[in-house]
Amino acid sequence: MVRVAIAGASGRMGRMLIEAVLAADDCRLAGALDAAGSAAVGQDAGAFAGRATGIAVTADLDAGLAGADVLIDFTRPEGTMAHLEACARHGVRAVVGTTGFDAAQKAAIGAHAAALPVVMAPNMSVGVNVMLRLLDLAARSFADGYDVEIVEAHHRHKVDAPSGTALAMGETVARALGRTLAECAVYAREGQTGERRAGSIGFATVRGGDIVGDHTVMFCGSGERIEITHRSASRANYAQGSLRAARFLMGRPPGLYGMDDVLGLRG
Repeated sequence: MVRVAIAGASGRMGRMLIEAVLAADDCRLAGALDAAGSAAVGQDAGAFAGRATGIAVTADLDAGLAGADVLIDFTRPEGTMAHLEACARHGVRAVVGTTGFDAAQKAAIGAHAAALPVVMAPNMSVGVNVMLRLLDLAARSFADGYDVEIVEAHHRHKVDAPSGTALAMGETVARALGRTLAECAVYAREGQTGERRAGSIGFATVRGGDIVGDHTVMFCGSGERIEITHRSASRANYAQGSLRAARFLMGRPPGLYGMDDVLGLRG
């Protein structure tokens, strides 16, 4: 059994992860973390679903991680960094689905991964990660004469833009073209922008309602347009991908892994 702790236990993704762990035959809920002051602290982690798990939601990181093999974290960058510090103290592996990290935080995560195995990915969906491989192929095939635009849409509560997934898609395309995203990304257009800069990768962001997550990458040429799209109808696919990542980490040496490692897509 993989003993799993969930960070952000009262959030939308946290609850989906708890349900996924409870439904898995080879996983057991070992801890549920939430911020101090959350109304969920002290309650049973399965109370939202009318289930008794015997695991109380806690803001005490050390208590919440003491019996865990793996922490799954979809919270905020500052919270994730604190959670990784606690993971290091307890030798707990980590699956990080949080997005919006700055360069220093990414470097710190890399340092943590030198001591314990970590899977970090902007999107845990199997479909999204297969799409990244398709984008690599498409970008190499459409290297000349095609403009690249990335459009993403998420719910009104998402706090970072563009999404981590959209940025990963942009990075995949830029790398396939022999560039870095920093060299070619255009994140906003307004007013008299002039003609589109050749070789740039444009981003457009939509926020509204309860959109789980839509991503479309367009390769726009003369006389044709190729679109590769992924749409999430539920967070369940993120939860199932996260459990695959948690299983993957068992027995792995320290290191920073991605979902391409988990899914055997690297190469």
